[in-house]
Amino acid sequence: MANLKAIRDRIQSVKNTKKITEAMRLVAAARVRRAQEQVLSTRPFADRLAQVLYGLQTRLRFEEADLPLLRKRQVKTVGILVVSGDRGLCGGYNSSVIKRAEIRAKELKAEGLNYKFVIVGRKASQYFQRREYPIDATFIGLEQIPTAPEASNIADELLSLFLSESVDRIELIYTKFVSLVSSRPVVQTLLPLDTQGLEAADDEIFRLTTRGGQFEVAREKVTTEMRAFPRDMIFEQDPVQILDSLLPLYLSNQLLRALQESAASELAARMTAMSNASENAAQLIGTLTLGYNKARQAAITQEILEVVGGAEALT
Repeated sequence: MANLKAIRDRIQSVKNTKKITEAMRLVAAARVRRAQEQVLSTRPFADRLAQVLYGLQTRLRFEEADLPLLRKRQVKTVGILVVSGDRGLCGGYNSSVIKRAEIRAKELKAEGLNYKFVIVGRKASQYFQRREYPIDATFIGLEQIPTAPEASNIADELLSLFLSESVDRIELIYTKFVSLVSSRPVVQTLLPLDTQGLEAADDEIFRLTTRGGQFEVAREKVTTEMRAFPRDMIFEQDPVQILDSLLPLYLSNQLLRALQESAASELAARMTAMSNASENAAQLIGTLTLGYNKARQAAITQEILEVVGGAEALT
C-alpha cells in the first residue's frame, strides 16, 4: 500500500506540473500576439521614415555626405551587441545566441581585432560575466515586449561608443524569428550604416493564428511604395543636416525591430518548450497510471491468495 500511495502522489505531482506548463504555454502564446501587435503598431513610423530617407537619397548622394554614422574607418575594436532573454525555460533560445556570440568573438580575435560586449538580457550577462569577457554595458529587466524608449536607450549607448571612437564597428547578434518551432541567431552590422541598406525593401510580418485547435504563424509580404520628393520641394534646412538628424532614428528603428524579433523568438521557444513539457507530462501520467493499476492488481491478487491460503489452513 505504501508503494501505491507513492505512485498516487507522483501522479498528482505530475498533473500539477502539467497544469503549470500548460498555463505557461498559453501565456507565451498571448504574449506572442502582443509582440505581433507591437510590430504592426510601429510599422507606420518605420514606413514613413523609410520614405523620407528614400526621398533624401534622390536629392543627394549619401557617399558625398560626410556624416559620422556613415563614415568608415580602420577597424581596431568591434562592439558586439548581444540580445538574449532575462528568463529561462525557453529551450535553446539563450544558449544558441550566446554560442553564436562566442564564435564571433573568437573570429574577431583570430583576425587580430579587439572586441567588447554590450549585453541585453540577464542570461547572456551572467554567462559572460562569469567568464570575464570584456563588457562595456548591460541592459536587463526590459519589457518582454520591447518598447521604443528601451531601443532608444540602447541606441544612445551604441552611438556614444561609436562616436567617441571607443569602437570602430558595431555588430548586432540577435535571434531572427522564423516560425513557432524555428529561429536562428544572425549577425548584422549596425554601425557604420551601409548606404545600400537604407533603401526600403519588401518585408515580412508574422501573424499568430490558430488552425484545427493548434497555433501556427502566418507570414505575409509587405511592400512599402517609395516616392521621390517633388522637384519643386524646398528644404528649410540643408538635406545633409536633415539626414544627420534622421540617421539616429533609423538606427533606433532597426534596433527596435531586432528586439521585437528576439522577443518573438524567445516567446515562441518558451511556448514550444512548455508544449513539449505538457506532452511529456501526459505520457508520464499514462505510464504511472499503468504502473499504479498493475501494482493495485498485484496487491489485490496477493490479498486473495492470502485469504485462500488462510481458508485452506483452517480446513
